[in-house]
Amino acid sequence: MQTNNTPVVQKPKIEVLKDIMKAPSIQEQFNNVLKENSGVFVASIIDLYNSDKNLQNCEPKQVVMEALKAAVLKLPVNKSLGFAYIVPYNESYRDGEGNWQKKQVPQMQIGYKGLIQLAMRTGQYRIINADLLYEGELKTVNKLTGEIDMSGERTSDKVVGYFAHIEMLNGFTKTLYSTVDKISAHAKKYSKSFSSKNSPWTTEFDAMAIKTVLRNLLSHYGFLSVEMIGAMAKDIEGDTVGDEVDQTIQEKANRVEMKFDDAEVVEETETKEQNPI
Repeated sequence: MQTNNTPVVQKPKIEVLKDIMKAPSIQEQFNNVLKENSGVFVASIIDLYNSDKNLQNCEPKQVVMEALKAAVLKLPVNKSLGFAYIVPYNESYRDGEGNWQKKQVPQMQIGYKGLIQLAMRTGQYRIINADLLYEGELKTVNKLTGEIDMSGERTSDKVVGYFAHIEMLNGFTKTLYSTVDKISAHAKKYSKSFSSKNSPWTTEFDAMAIKTVLRNLLSHYGFLSVEMIGAMAKDIEGDTVGDEVDQTIQEKANRVEMKFDDAEVVEETETKEQNPI
């Protein structure tokens, strides 16, 4: 009796992902949410997976499911655009013998530009902005009113802080500002992925810092549509920074003013009436 010892050739993961994307059920889901833009979005997923070695450590099916979350929000996953990302995170699990092992699991994560996009879709914001503050640009902070003057002349490329600002159509305005040290301390305290080399806090610190200030500003003081509430609640970052804001959105958004310890209110004016959700 002969035994076939021919080794089984495992299909490359990129080919597995392409096969998944060709499945009628998957195509139908993307077509339902993206219509005529479905083909372009699907091509971007394949390009993303093919170009990201860290993401290739994740199971193709899981990557596709995370990409679908971005598709539902109509946010592209192209890294260069910065609206949404699919980020691999380490996850611990026990194998069949009870030993702890690690695997990489993808998670869809909204970028700060994605938050701005979702906020603007509500039609309630006249101005929404978030950015870096460089050394020399901060002139004065009025201790009585909290008003901040950022009209100073930039003296170096050193980033000293981050700010987010909104102005609603009804006249309500709010600005949050946080220093680099405060943001770093906050992330180090709450983010379990902060020290990971693959963490966006390591690879894209400025973008994550801007997002942290903006997300807290929106969740505490902004107008949140049903789409925004769902998106922000599902913006799982693999750490308790996300969990902390999720709880705020679910329990306090647009109802009670919440304190964010790692940012300071620097400007606020409010009309007598503010529209609730």
